[in-house]
Amino acid sequence: MSEQIRPSFSQNAIKVLERRYLLKDEKGNLIETPENMLWRVARAVAKAEGSFGDEGSEKEWAERFFGMMARLDFLPNSPTLMNAGTSAGQLSACFVLPIGDSMEEIFDALKYTALVHKSGGGTGFNFSSLRPYGDIVKSTKGVASGPVSFMELFDHTTDVVKQGGMRRGANMGILNADHPDVVKFIKAKVEEGKLRNFNISIGVTQKFMRAILNDEDWDLINPRTKEVVDRIKALYLFDLICEMAWKTGDPGMIFLDKIEASNPTPHLGSIVATNPCGEQPLLPFESCNLGSINLSNMILSNREIDWDKLEQTTRMAVRFLDDVIEINQFPIKEIADRTKTTRKIGLGVMGWADVLFKARIPYDSEDALELARQVMCFISKIGHEESSKLAEERGPFPAWKGSKWEESGILMRNATVTTIAPTGTISLIAEVSSGIEPVFALAYKRKAFGGSASLTYVNEILLDALKEEGLYTEELIEEILTKGSLRDLDLPEDIKKVFVTAHDIVPEWHVRMQAAFQEFTDNAVSKTINLPHDASVEDVKKSFLLAYELGCKGITIFRDRCKEDQVLYVGAKQETGKESDKITVMSVVEQGYVKPKKRPPVLSGKTVKIGTSYGNLYLTLNFIDGQPFEVFATLGKSGKDTQAHTEALGRLISLALRSGIPIDEIIKQLKGIGGSTPFLEGDSLILSLPDAIARGLEKALGKLVEVQERGDMCPVCGAPLIHAEGCERCISCDYCKCD
Repeated sequence: MSEQIRPSFSQNAIKVLERRYLLKDEKGNLIETPENMLWRVARAVAKAEGSFGDEGSEKEWAERFFGMMARLDFLPNSPTLMNAGTSAGQLSACFVLPIGDSMEEIFDALKYTALVHKSGGGTGFNFSSLRPYGDIVKSTKGVASGPVSFMELFDHTTDVVKQGGMRRGANMGILNADHPDVVKFIKAKVEEGKLRNFNISIGVTQKFMRAILNDEDWDLINPRTKEVVDRIKALYLFDLICEMAWKTGDPGMIFLDKIEASNPTPHLGSIVATNPCGEQPLLPFESCNLGSINLSNMILSNREIDWDKLEQTTRMAVRFLDDVIEINQFPIKEIADRTKTTRKIGLGVMGWADVLFKARIPYDSEDALELARQVMCFISKIGHEESSKLAEERGPFPAWKGSKWEESGILMRNATVTTIAPTGTISLIAEVSSGIEPVFALAYKRKAFGGSASLTYVNEILLDALKEEGLYTEELIEEILTKGSLRDLDLPEDIKKVFVTAHDIVPEWHVRMQAAFQEFTDNAVSKTINLPHDASVEDVKKSFLLAYELGCKGITIFRDRCKEDQVLYVGAKQETGKESDKITVMSVVEQGYVKPKKRPPVLSGKTVKIGTSYGNLYLTLNFIDGQPFEVFATLGKSGKDTQAHTEALGRLISLALRSGIPIDEIIKQLKGIGGSTPFLEGDSLILSLPDAIARGLEKALGKLVEVQERGDMCPVCGAPLIHAEGCERCISCDYCKCD
């Protein structure tokens, strides 16, 4: 019986659950255990069974659902784990909202966005119905500000409305390739920190892709008048998309015709938008609840897939997700009505890279692609069978009549069944690889929760393989930590081919893996095509074209460390003329050497005290002519090394100030840097010594400096972020931007 199953979570998984999922009282004290949480979710979801007329089965299904989650064979999306069985009760992760061209429609959408983000969901929009910049607004005799301007409004609202725990709202912004503001949209994220709560994508069709390949002209059409207002080269537009994606990771591409071709309910409207990570195309006001099967638990000791267990898990997961719709408390009536009309669910997978490690199959191989097709084809087949069975028991989704399912003569409970979604946080809980992504590191150091120590983590499957082959040594583990990969190590080739990381794999194989899963997925596939730092714009072009050719519904690329280049762009200007229209880099100092100003004999200033985990920081900021000129920083009690670091930071800041660098820019660079021993001073959390110096400078200035979230840096612990599944995730703590 499931009552006897006890969930087995690692210590780090428990900390993730404690920080984000387990219920707390008004004072922030935990009031449930991980096991209690699973029972809360299982019992809440099983209540749906009673609503279908069999109240006696609620207990039985609650036990089954609990067992499935306790074994970590399946986990639902984060809002379900957080909110099921609570007063919040909003259980879906994905939403798409319509954007109309009137001020009333725009601000209605803004209100709905705030409500969805407050409830824990992410939102997607297509802004193509908005009239372009400079177009006429008859009611005011003025001119329109255009889609990008309104996106900034949505972006700011997302900042203001925080979601539960560490989650912030995430958005997808799409603009069709024929919109007159498309060039402005493509460049929207070149300025660092702009639209930071948005993933952006260009909506394209086969007509546009043909125009690229044939080097044809491309019409830009005013959505208000439906008239052609400009004509540019399609290839120029594509080149610009690829150049900006190379620089910043945005925009991606959404293949609208491929999405519409698999729209199960075209009689309800066309699909023109997706959720934030692109895996869930939805009609306006639709939502979808997601869940993922842990494939790592579906492989036997003989390295074969346990098809019986996979079938049982798939059937139970489909029923679970359908039940979620019944008990879901939707944020607005329009979403409730549309969701219940189509009853879309999104069953996906996690732990795929672990499966390939266990089966000793290289990720970048035809064998891996074939196994991917077999696994996803099986899940799709069984999932559709179970949805059809539920339709016979409970009735089909209300929009079934007139749908493609009716045309095929198949009764279905759910308009869609499968989705490959991001699994950032739930894969941390299950301690498996994320979604269908390759692993990002085989060994790494991770901050220990609740302490200052760093723990070394080595992939357990790799460890077992090394021990089996008699290759394991402590020295080898240190080498793997240093190199980050097996690629350049003196190891057997078969081991090196199997145990690859994301950056060992050339972009083509990333795209091919996404396409293999897409072949048997109703909705879409969330995956990031990782490119090495030295990849070219041409590599981006090849990836985009291959994704379209292989039948993907969208594509997101991310070039390693591209955001590091971005800080070099302190200003940008647009050259005129159709041929160029390129970004010109403008440096702070055009040429020559900046000589620091000399220090006068006497200066006056202000000294402040800031508490840190190393003792009190005493910081003196001196001024000349009312402007900050130099800094002295000392620690009240600390070791010699820490004091030396503090003095060094003070000297470097002084050098920067005397060289004309604005103090606000210095504060922005230091503020928010995470450390191993944060310190709570009053209501402020001092993250590290650099963070303390930044806050001391603010105190001495008598003002706060607004700091944008750092691209590529975790806002919780300051460690580097990885880009996977169309999202950002920290491998050092439990932060994930989208999940």
